[in-house]
Amino acid sequence: MRSQVLVKRYAQGLISSAKDEKEFESLRHQLREFQHLFSAQKNLQDVLISPFLPLTKKTEIVAQILAEIPLKGKAGRFLLLLVENNRLPLLPDILDRLPELWNEEQGIATFIVNSVIPLNDTQKKRLEEKLLKLEKRPVSLSYRIDPSLVAGLSIKKGNIVYDASLQGELESLKRKISEG
Repeated sequence: MRSQVLVKRYAQGLISSAKDEKEFESLRHQLREFQHLFSAQKNLQDVLISPFLPLTKKTEIVAQILAEIPLKGKAGRFLLLLVENNRLPLLPDILDRLPELWNEEQGIATFIVNSVIPLNDTQKKRLEEKLLKLEKRPVSLSYRIDPSLVAGLSIKKGNIVYDASLQGELESLKRKISEG
């Protein structure tokens, strides 16, 4: 739980530093590139996460990496901030939260739609229209395939889950039966 609070704080701090969507997308892209490099280098991960390596050495290593790859200004400073606070392992979670928090900052409700099979364009449009009416503000939908669903949809907005799946109905029925 504590790590999710930290993830949100760092993500919001990064978002508040972006002056517009173009800069936000640039920051996000640069940080994703670093994340790909970082996740591909197991030795680098071990060194930068190690509790035995002094913080000054970790900062030096990241500064050398930043000199070699094209990370500009804010993205580089953000990475150094994560290293200095021993929060670099949070980077993947921060990157995952950025689009949702950016949309929230812009007044757009973000939904994650899970389904067993891909929805066609007509279904997506109808769902978006219904959520637009429900929210009374612009919405952004991300679609994911979830083979664990039996049928139907599961729609998530933040911590709220709208479960319109057969699996959800069966779970609800099971709970009602067990409660008597």
